[in-house]
Amino acid sequence: MKKFLYPSLIVVFCLLAAAIFLFKKPVVQTPELKERRADLSAGKEWLNAKAAMQGLQAKLRTNPDDQKSRLLLAQAYMQEARVTGDHSYYDGAAVQLLDVVLKAEPENFEALCCKAALSLTQHHFAQGLGLAQQAQQLNPNSGFVYGLLTDANVEMGHYEEAVKMADKMNTIRPDLPAYARVSYLREIHGDMPGAIEAMDYAVKAGYIGLEQTEWTRVALGRLYEISGDTARARNAFLMALSARPGYAYALAGLGRVAAAKKDYATAIKYHQRARAMVKDYAFTDELTDLYRLNGQPEEARKMAKESIDMLADAAQAADDNEEMGHYADRELAYAYLKTNELDKALEHAKIEYDRRPDNIDVNETMAWVLYKRGNYAEAQKYMQVARRTGSKNPVLLGRAGLLLSKLGKASEGQALIESSLRTAPYLDSEVAAEGQKLLAAR
Repeated sequence: MKKFLYPSLIVVFCLLAAAIFLFKKPVVQTPELKERRADLSAGKEWLNAKAAMQGLQAKLRTNPDDQKSRLLLAQAYMQEARVTGDHSYYDGAAVQLLDVVLKAEPENFEALCCKAALSLTQHHFAQGLGLAQQAQQLNPNSGFVYGLLTDANVEMGHYEEAVKMADKMNTIRPDLPAYARVSYLREIHGDMPGAIEAMDYAVKAGYIGLEQTEWTRVALGRLYEISGDTARARNAFLMALSARPGYAYALAGLGRVAAAKKDYATAIKYHQRARAMVKDYAFTDELTDLYRLNGQPEEARKMAKESIDMLADAAQAADDNEEMGHYADRELAYAYLKTNELDKALEHAKIEYDRRPDNIDVNETMAWVLYKRGNYAEAQKYMQVARRTGSKNPVLLGRAGLLLSKLGKASEGQALIESSLRTAPYLDSEVAAEGQKLLAAR
């Protein structure tokens, strides 16, 4: 009897093991929290944020089906990306968490909104618009979703729809994000005083010292820069830095104010500090120009190469993964202009144009790349689209004026150049220098 018992037990054991293997839930991995660099870890904010995120991770270890904690952790990682600039890690980690939530709860409104926001951050604008529209169907009374719809429509070049969405957002809940959207829409439609007014409302609606508030205060400072008021711009950046010590974007703002006064050595120091704090391509790109203006061509070349490498890595990640990875072709087009690689600049400008042909900034990029290549008539087609909202951005006006001058429309072109130089010649030293040379030759 025993000689039949042991084989039977083995068969039963194997069947039980197979059943456990087949029906056991797969282990859901939770992306880890990374330590901040020393310069970003000072103060209670990091200690509180870290404790909160570690608490959420502990809850998920205890209960892997706790989708609410998983969603909160994704939102915390999205904020961590903003603070540290490490979007390549934290945006991917947040998407990983959100995909688990949405697989379990396909109509989770907050998760859809978060994924839409991440898509916009990564410049997957069409995808972000689709997700926001899906979320809107689930909750048409959320102010937040109309903010997403505003942003997505702006980026896709649907400006009339963007205005409608911003109006809806402000009707539901006028707050910092709502006022900031109004500001941007006023800016691109040429109402700079109105844009400043709305951004000032946005700052006053926030809590002093929070990252979102100081980001908005820096945006207000940037509007003052564009308007030619560097004194008020400087005050805004100093206030942001006082409320949030070491804030990288405020440091870069002070650097731009120093550059406006042609104090390039000081501007470089500010940007170096900002770059050490946060990983952001913009700081490296601005350093390229500052080193060139300061008579340091080798450092400028180094920064230009680093800019291209950063952007190319992001673009490759986006090509490898349609859902995540930062599309950076517009930025790459400008980066290649700085290294005089005109064919590559045009290649990337066209890629971005194919994604969103109605966006005014993308059309400006196409126009400027074609201008640099000497294709003035073709450039003008894109420049007309770039100016269709009535933006009074001095760089746009300067470029448009240079282009018109090349096309033989001297008086119209010179008027635009004069307006650009009168308002803020420091915004683009190349445009300013070419404009000044053209006016001097009259």
